[in-house]
Amino acid sequence: MKLFSGTPLAQFSDQPEKKPRASRRIEALPEAPETTPVRIIPIPRLAAGGRWRIEAMRSLSEPLLLWFTRGQGRITVGGVTRGFGAHNAIFIPAGCMHGFEMGAQSFGTAVFFGRGTTLDLPTEPQHMRIRDVAPQAELSALIDNVQKELESGKPGAERAARHHLGLLGVWLERNVAQLGEDGRRPDAARRLARRYAALLERDFKTGKGVADYARELGVTPTHLTRVCNQTCGRSASDLLHDRLIFEARLLLSETRLPVARVSEALGFTSAAYFTRAFQHRTGKTPSAFRRQG
Repeated sequence: MKLFSGTPLAQFSDQPEKKPRASRRIEALPEAPETTPVRIIPIPRLAAGGRWRIEAMRSLSEPLLLWFTRGQGRITVGGVTRGFGAHNAIFIPAGCMHGFEMGAQSFGTAVFFGRGTTLDLPTEPQHMRIRDVAPQAELSALIDNVQKELESGKPGAERAARHHLGLLGVWLERNVAQLGEDGRRPDAARRLARRYAALLERDFKTGKGVADYARELGVTPTHLTRVCNQTCGRSASDLLHDRLIFEARLLLSETRLPVARVSEALGFTSAAYFTRAFQHRTGKTPSAFRRQG
């Protein structure tokens, strides 16, 4: 099963592009709040509004724990793809690029720790296969306790939820020490893929191409693409373009920014180039995608 296949966007850039007019008014991008609340959400609901919301490469500004209790699928975190099944706990730090595909029968819970959290949490992605019943039950109970407090409306509920989250942080610390990454140090290919994913997440809006990233990583574009194909079954270019188009869909669906401003914000050389690239990837023009919600 091949994930997220697509044709490189570079094929659309064969025409000279016009420079934007200096007098054009620039509409500011919306600013993210400094803090966001803790949320507990069933994983299937994350795909509400389109499966692209979970499958495309993206990152969050808050830590995330995915606790799968049924079904199976594949998840790419930091440029490395692994399969997951029931009783897999996957922790994704803030700012870490990821996306996942799950089967129709998959179920579980997503714990969003909130932007600006002060909890002691892992600084690296963690994929834990929880085989013993006791830690499975403990994790489920911790998540249930957080959710009950958030929904209770009682005095001190938010403070109580934070305390339960602290215990969840302890659960992560203990199980990461025992099971995290199966106790294996990432090989050279995975280390390079993670470095590329981190650079991509930092600079994907700048208009850089794969050759620019490869140069910064000290490798050739061919080697970088070979490594990405090895670690996640996708080319370096496909990861870059998937990340760009996710951000475009997010801006189109959740803001009122003009298409030209979205194009500019993502480093495209013109709105026309952006429209062609977006339509090739999604089957719709940006305007049609926005109208259809």
